[in-house]
Amino acid sequence: MKIEERYEHGICVLSVGESRLDASQAPALKDALVQRVEAGQHQLVLDLSQTAFMDSSGLGALVSCLKRLGPRGNMAVVGVSGAVQRLFTLTRMDRVFILEPDVPAAVARLRG
Repeated sequence: MKIEERYEHGICVLSVGESRLDASQAPALKDALVQRVEAGQHQLVLDLSQTAFMDSSGLGALVSCLKRLGPRGNMAVVGVSGAVQRLFTLTRMDRVFILEPDVPAAVARLRG
């Protein structure tokens, strides 16, 4: 799985370089997210702007990370469009996750 990590204002930004997040990619995504949380990153931005398709297993990886963060942190998802946006809306996960159009907006929101 291609994931690029960078930091903006102390917030970990992970850019996923995969066009599909399905059952074959979900375990690697979950591992990458959980590793960051376990390393002490409690504010995460996940950039899915290169991802055109995500199924329930990909969404499950995100939910797992959000549960791991618990009340001590938060995660924003950016760059969702098309089929990925429809998945968030259909499953009502757009009410659970912070969805922002781009990384600067997500960083600003997480910084409060």
